[in-house]
Amino acid sequence: MIDQVKQKINELFSEGSVKGVVALAHVSGHVTPCLFQKGDDLQGLSLGDLQTSGDARYPLNKVLITIARQYPDDVFGILVRGCDERGLYALYRLKQLEPDKVVPIGICCPQSLALQCECKKPYPDEIIAGEKLEGVLQKHVQDVEDMDRSERFSFWKGQFLKCVKCYGCRDICPMCFCRECSLECEDLVSKGSLPVDIPVFHLTRAMHMADRCIDCGLCDEACPSDIPLRLLYKKIAGIMNTEFGYTSGINKNEKSPLSLMGPEPEK
Repeated sequence: MIDQVKQKINELFSEGSVKGVVALAHVSGHVTPCLFQKGDDLQGLSLGDLQTSGDARYPLNKVLITIARQYPDDVFGILVRGCDERGLYALYRLKQLEPDKVVPIGICCPQSLALQCECKKPYPDEIIAGEKLEGVLQKHVQDVEDMDRSERFSFWKGQFLKCVKCYGCRDICPMCFCRECSLECEDLVSKGSLPVDIPVFHLTRAMHMADRCIDCGLCDEACPSDIPLRLLYKKIAGIMNTEFGYTSGINKNEKSPLSLMGPEPEK
């Protein structure tokens, strides 16, 4: 699988199609984001232990946004799984990346990672390497839905009380790119106090993610308090799908219903 990815990267460099490729690399015994350029040795290229549980995952789209802001006229390739590609589609919609400046290199996730992530679409639209697998049922959301209202309230209050306000969920999220963060607005969130304002802190972020979250699960992995943040965002995404038929990043040409004002124009 990694040989196919290396071949694709070499082809892009040979054709002069890209200035660089954002991917993962083994450096000093660790896996880290890396910008590969023409002439670089691809021996260190990594898929982030994709063959096992998907460890060593990073928000490569977020890295790409930083690079694209510095070099807006250049084209870059980027390694993408299903969730990463959904992120690209959402970032195109939100005008953070230009589709003609990005070349996705799509890889499929293995069944073990799809199950771990409860991913609805563990593959990109355009596949360079890997086997396309079916999506997975979102069973953990239903587990919480099966609680009565008082149980759900107690469950989420207990989870939010664990928050240490490290901002790890925001900092790791590939869909958080705002130059000014609403979570640092004193009108919404009190500064210098723990526990966080409940439920304002987490519900503010959840609402901000309503039409952005691409269900990558990096927030869960980053949270030092093991708050099931992704479960919260899955619930919000489910409401968006039920009420508006919208899922972030699935259709690259679809506009978010939250960006439209007034009634939908007649066709």
